[in-house]
Amino acid sequence: MESDKPPSAEATKSANAPIEEAPALKPIRIWPALVLVAVMPILRLLPTVIAEGPPALPMIAAMGPTLCGALILIWWVTISRASWRERLLGTAGVILALIVTLAVADATMRGPAAMVWTIPIGMAGFVIGALFVRQWDTMKRTWTALGLAVVCFAFSALVRNDGMWGDAVINLQWRWTPTAEDRMLAERAAEPESAAPTIAIDLENTLAEPEWPGFRGRERVSRQRGEKFSTDWKTTPPELLWKISVGPAWSSFAVAGKLLFTQEQRGPSETAICYDADSGRELWTTQIEARFNDPMGGPGPRATPELAGNRLFVLGAAGDLLCLNPLDGKIIWQKNIGMIADREPPMWGFSSSPLIVAGQVIVHAGGKDDKGTLAFDVASGNLNWSAPAGDHSYSSAQVVTVAGEELVIMPTNHGLRFLDPTTGKVRLNYEWMHKGYRALQAQVVADDSIVISSGQGTGTRRIKITKSGDALTTTEEWYNRVFKPDFNDFVLFEGHLYGFDGGLFACFGAATGERKWKGGRYGKGQVLLLEDSGLLLVAGERGQGVLLKATPEDHEELATAQLLKGKTWNHPVVVGDRLYIRNGEEAACYRLPLAQSPSPTPKVAENVD
Repeated sequence: MESDKPPSAEATKSANAPIEEAPALKPIRIWPALVLVAVMPILRLLPTVIAEGPPALPMIAAMGPTLCGALILIWWVTISRASWRERLLGTAGVILALIVTLAVADATMRGPAAMVWTIPIGMAGFVIGALFVRQWDTMKRTWTALGLAVVCFAFSALVRNDGMWGDAVINLQWRWTPTAEDRMLAERAAEPESAAPTIAIDLENTLAEPEWPGFRGRERVSRQRGEKFSTDWKTTPPELLWKISVGPAWSSFAVAGKLLFTQEQRGPSETAICYDADSGRELWTTQIEARFNDPMGGPGPRATPELAGNRLFVLGAAGDLLCLNPLDGKIIWQKNIGMIADREPPMWGFSSSPLIVAGQVIVHAGGKDDKGTLAFDVASGNLNWSAPAGDHSYSSAQVVTVAGEELVIMPTNHGLRFLDPTTGKVRLNYEWMHKGYRALQAQVVADDSIVISSGQGTGTRRIKITKSGDALTTTEEWYNRVFKPDFNDFVLFEGHLYGFDGGLFACFGAATGERKWKGGRYGKGQVLLLEDSGLLLVAGERGQGVLLKATPEDHEELATAQLLKGKTWNHPVVVGDRLYIRNGEEAACYRLPLAQSPSPTPKVAENVD
């Protein structure tokens, strides 16, 4: 029987009380992370879009996306609105995924490639995943975002980095595809054995007086004299005489008659090679077991062989200095400058092309105290002298005459040292510290005046050398930060400097440092002066050849042709009417069209009365 008793006040209050609900799920605050993801590609494209940007722009483009990735992690931990369980899971998961990816990835995808590609792409995947599931159940959305990050990270395990371009863009290839070096080695292994071509050589005239003895030719200024060339490449384009596959290296050529000398990496061996200039066929090779590789430049030697006194001198990226017989490649003597200077190879390898002067072969080693610049006896290989220098340089020693003295100059990160070539005595130390690297050759631009450039924001200076008694002193004639070459040498013609200025080609007055013009995107290539033609031959980074008029009036492009495939940082060589050009994949010889001599004006017979 139901009770008619009314409910108590406590029961009524309990029945009418509101039911407590679980706290509302907060969606992920996603917009800060989306901004960071959008900034990543913008930073990567800046060097391509902004030619007049600051010198640090390539570094910003390379490091900026990684910094954005780190900021995304900070966003997740601090202001994302994720629960603390989510924050811990997401942070630990992303870091673990990155570590595992780098552990299983190709070695070329570590270091710079991880900063430029792996970290940004993985963190972008995490943000995009979080964007689409930001209102899901807390742990489900975190697992989903983390899963997409893992997939993006894992892509880096499927590719390799075949080196970087000059603007810090990495060259990605599928990991399982053969490299250009692999293809070259396979081609050579499949070639039938054949005797090397026989070339008649006048030893006394050909090797004793080589037309192009080594790095950047005579005086190391990239200047050709003699033949005058046509600029009409549409009617008469450069004629390809031969093209061959070669091993990776940033070496150029030394040329003596029909002999071409260069260096390559062939598997585990650094290799000095002599080619027949008429056919590109291999005459001899000399190999030593050494392999240097860096994520930006890739594998292979960096220096260019030097011919002198019927001897050939080569320096490998790992530090092996060899004196060879140029006729057969037999080793006469061998030293390792890293062991002598007690140092490991620098970041991008030993790069100093040997210089022969006063019976000595001079290279930069960058060791401590007085083991910076080393001079070896040409005949015996004994160390004759050593001198202090900076520890970081990719330049080469060269001979200049200033203030009435013949001196060896060596640019490094510490400045420019002037050395007595016979004794190594420091005649002058021009201190100009540079936090980065110096990879450019100094240029004598007038009597006793030298232009030295650093790029990367430190700038370019012209200094004058003065002698008082036995002492040498310097005076700064001008200084600017506008001329910004990186590792791309410039040339001098009729009082003007022509070379790469950041992402564009440019002309500057040698007397004032004032820029005359800037134009032409050829990447980070090299330039050669065809002096008697008043032309500049630019070897673009993408393997294109470009003829420019050497004039301060304006950028005037006269002709262009595709000469090579692949990244081309090597210095071109012109001897006679032949252009020898190479990169890390192939080498070629072209016959350049000559300018037609003007026809003589016919004589008009005089009337005779």
